[in-house]
Order: sequence, then C-alpha cells, then structure tokens
Amino acid sequence: MLSAAPSRQSRRTAICEAALDLVAEGGNHALTHQAVDKRLGIAQGSTSYYFRSRHLLVMGAITHLATLTRSAFTASAGSAPADDTVEHTVEGVADVIAAQLDTLLGARRRDVLARYALLPEAGHDEELRVALAQSLFSPEVAGNLMASFGATDSRAAASDLLSLLEGLLFDRLYGTRAELAAGTPESIEDLRRPVACWLTALRST
Repeated sequence: MLSAAPSRQSRRTAICEAALDLVAEGGNHALTHQAVDKRLGIAQGSTSYYFRSRHLLVMGAITHLATLTRSAFTASAGSAPADDTVEHTVEGVADVIAAQLDTLLGARRRDVLARYALLPEAGHDEELRVALAQSLFSPEVAGNLMASFGATDSRAAASDLLSLLEGLLFDRLYGTRAELAAGTPESIEDLRRPVACWLTALRST
C-alpha cells in the first residue's frame, strides 16, 4: 500500500509498476484502472486521475518498462570497454550481452512477460507499437556497442543484433529451450554461444 502523501511522480511510478505486475500475471485484459487501484490499495478512481484513458495507462506502463530495462541494458553495455583492449573481443562482448539476456530471463522476467502481454494493445496503435518495440533494448546503445566493437555499419549491425536478441529471448521463454533455468552457467553459455557466433561472422565481413 502506498504512503499517505506520496509525490505525484512516486504515485505514477507505483501505478506503472502495478500495471506491469498485472499484465505479466494475467495478460493485457487484466489491466484496468480499477484493478490497479485495488492492487495498490488506493481510493477508487486514483489511477484514472493520473492516467485518464486506457491508452495513457498502457503508454505509461510501456514508458516505465523502457526506463527500467533500457537502463539495465545501458549499464551492461557500458561494462564493455570502449578502447581496443583485450576484453573488447568477441568473447568479451558476447559475455556482456549474454549476462543481460539472462537477467531479463531471471531477475527481470516480469518485465519481459509484461511486454509480450501488451503486444495485442499495440497491434493497431502505431504509437504503442513503436514504444513497445524499443522497450527492452535501446537501438542507440546497441549502435554504440557495435561501433565500439568495430562494425563497419554500426546502425545496421545494431538492428541485426537486436533481432537476434529478440529471437533468443522468445525461444528461452516460449520456445524449444524454455526449460533451461536462468541464472545458471548453463543458461549464460546457451545465450553466449549464438551471440559469439554472430559477432565472429560480423567481424569477418
């Protein structure tokens, strides 16, 4: 339950957190203004005060999701050195990326499930589609990482990398490798291997 006199920003953040919890647990239909009010134990109509429509509530949740997950991606990508040191190799970059993916499958699993659950909301809404498409990974950060890695066309390489990461993430959640638990050496290696293969091919072109 929220404190008696929260700031507007902290109340909005709490609402967005509750929205992500609801859709991760029950799908997009579980997200209503009333459900958020009940989840937080706040007065009925409080969520509607901050987010007047469902569209604004969903956009608020997606924006909050992007803030959470892209900051984590930025932190992980930033651990790869920008200069040409021994760590900045195929293996070094693959390790950074694999660790971030494993975090999304483990500690940040809620965020990933929420993102997939919100996909139906974005099917006929271009604004939501664009926001949701960039909610887990930052094209800008990926581009910087690829530039520092030495990619000739860092923007194209970043787009290809994000497509690869999206596929790996989906496969580990719902595909043939969904039974492999996150947070284990086996999980990280399972993610690192295809990323390293792709980076090796990229560097050879």
